[in-house]
Amino acid sequence: MQRHRRILSWIAGTLLVLLAVLAIAVALFDWNRTKPFIADKVSQAIERPFAINGALTVDWRRDRLAGWPGSWIPWPEFTARDISIANPDWAAQPRFAHLDALRFRLSLPALLAHRIEVPTLQLVRPSVDLERDKSGRASWDFALPEHRAPSAWKLRLGTIGFDQGVITLDDAASQVKFKLVVEPLQQAIPYDQIVAQQSRDAREQAGRTVGAAAKETMAGEATAEPVGQASASTVYQFGWTAEGSYQGSPLKAKGRSGAVLALQDKSVPLPLQADLRIGDSHIALVGTLTDPLHLGALDVRLWFSGSSMARLYPITGLTLPDTPPYATEGHLKAELRHSGSRYSYRDFRGRVGGSDLSGNLLFVTGGARPKLSGEVHSKLLRFADLAPLIGADSRAEKAQRGDATPQPADKLLPVEPFRTERWQAMDADVNFTGSHVVRGEALPIDSLSTHLVMNNGALYLDPLSFTLAGGTVRSNVSLDGSRTPMRGLLKLHARHLKLKQLFPTFEPMRTSLGEINGDAALDAQGNSVAALLGSANGELQLLMNDGAISKTLLETAGLNVANIVIGKLFGDKTVPINCAATDMAASNGLFDMRLFVFDTDDAVVNVTGTVNLASEKLDLDVKPHTKGLRVLSLRSPLYVRGTLKNPDVGVHAGPLLARGAGAIALGAVAAPAALLALIAPSHGNDSDNTCRAVLQQLRGADTTQPRPHR
Repeated sequence: MQRHRRILSWIAGTLLVLLAVLAIAVALFDWNRTKPFIADKVSQAIERPFAINGALTVDWRRDRLAGWPGSWIPWPEFTARDISIANPDWAAQPRFAHLDALRFRLSLPALLAHRIEVPTLQLVRPSVDLERDKSGRASWDFALPEHRAPSAWKLRLGTIGFDQGVITLDDAASQVKFKLVVEPLQQAIPYDQIVAQQSRDAREQAGRTVGAAAKETMAGEATAEPVGQASASTVYQFGWTAEGSYQGSPLKAKGRSGAVLALQDKSVPLPLQADLRIGDSHIALVGTLTDPLHLGALDVRLWFSGSSMARLYPITGLTLPDTPPYATEGHLKAELRHSGSRYSYRDFRGRVGGSDLSGNLLFVTGGARPKLSGEVHSKLLRFADLAPLIGADSRAEKAQRGDATPQPADKLLPVEPFRTERWQAMDADVNFTGSHVVRGEALPIDSLSTHLVMNNGALYLDPLSFTLAGGTVRSNVSLDGSRTPMRGLLKLHARHLKLKQLFPTFEPMRTSLGEINGDAALDAQGNSVAALLGSANGELQLLMNDGAISKTLLETAGLNVANIVIGKLFGDKTVPINCAATDMAASNGLFDMRLFVFDTDDAVVNVTGTVNLASEKLDLDVKPHTKGLRVLSLRSPLYVRGTLKNPDVGVHAGPLLARGAGAIALGAVAAPAALLALIAPSHGNDSDNTCRAVLQQLRGADTTQPRPHR
């Protein structure tokens, strides 16, 4: 037993002697003699000139924060002054980095175990010049040598401290150029104070961008609580500013940070705060970064605001739609990995135009394409805010943003193209629900929901459903942006849309029991609404019973052609409609009226002809057939020519068709069984029976003609 103790004592004594000898050697050695050796080895390793132009010295200091026993053991602290690293030959600036001094502490006992442990590393007045040319060569890419065998020595870095410094970036590949200046604050600022200030600033900005409602929406819950690893003792010690340009837009930013970046200890956070403006887009964040060596955890509260979400695409890489001005606030947690990262934007809320938004989103990289998934909710969704999704936002708004496609003066259908090239940048799987949707004050849509899927350039809304006027509209939409031209498919079913709810301000329909039912199935190709409708193939059926119509109603609804026709048929009076039925067949954008008829107390009005949505030309005949002894003021049928934008409606020459001739004309139309199927038998009211009788009469008027091909 005593022998074992002697052996252990001998080993411990030997180690102490070795450490003492090592400490004396470190203290007495003239380290300036090693500068040429160090410079040569580092230069060979990074394949560009490295130099220590000043003195290389060693001091012995105790680290009061190291804990026992490290707090009472002196540690050697190396200081290398005036360090420079050159840029590659192709760079515009000769120097990549310069340090007034580099200080680091070294653990001597670890050297005996082939470990180079550097508990602290301090950068004194760093200046860094980062450059990348159009071919992708970057000054921060170092050609480090590849070792065939792993080294027996291991390097472990603890924390990196820094003080006043300058970083410049000139990235020709990404068109980013700025200068960032870091300076110490006059006094440390607590974390919660920065969070509260940034929250107020971001909400004020949201109010200026979107309106007072955005500020109120984003003030719904407190945001001064710490996120991530931050605590009440976390403080900001440095401030920074940046100015430059990003892809042609001016860039201005400011923020604050802590003074120590922990590379190993995940419990030590680096507090971050940033307020960034690129063009009219505003991005702000406050939170922490931990485990930066492994790009591990960014945990921040994040604010976005700007004129359109689509403008975030070059900044974030997210394919987002054109929108009205927006502002959001949420909690971003990022797990950053070289092989693929995860960004979770949780519990966000905000406004887009006059609509509120909230939900949770997840953005994942690393696969064939990045993918966005999650759910988004809206308590009040303004219908006008959806218009830009189909390229229907105002010319003025797009002209202001500088990306408008001029709308031809003679065209009514929107020619604004879909940005299908962005659809292939990422995939998506997002569920959206709007609890209440409004369109102005006169036409409320009760609710809306859709499941949006984007996969390899194809966009699917499956389903896109909403409740409207006491009824339901369910549709499936697919737009394949991977094809040129894009292919679009639409299937739509509308059931039990109550007329008195659909037109609540139109007095004649307030007591109506009538409904609208309809089906549509269209297949088209083109990169805009105009192109899709101009190439459509398929069919459309619509049935309305127990309604009313007037010139004023159609004028208010913006139905220019119908407004003129009804005005010429009936003048300014309101006309009750017993039944209206439409069956159209489309071929390459040419919509043929297989059946278009509406029944009033005075007459049955039959519309025949075509509407060419490719050219927007009209070729219709409107033939009224008087009932009984009632006589319309109109003596001859109408023609409708011209275009959707500039219709030409006039009176055909010749006498009004006789009642017998009218019957023959109606007999030439075979009412499709599909229209009869649109009458819901469960309702069984008189108005349903009226429409059924009209359709059956038309159907029975001609039993010899074949049914049009469907």
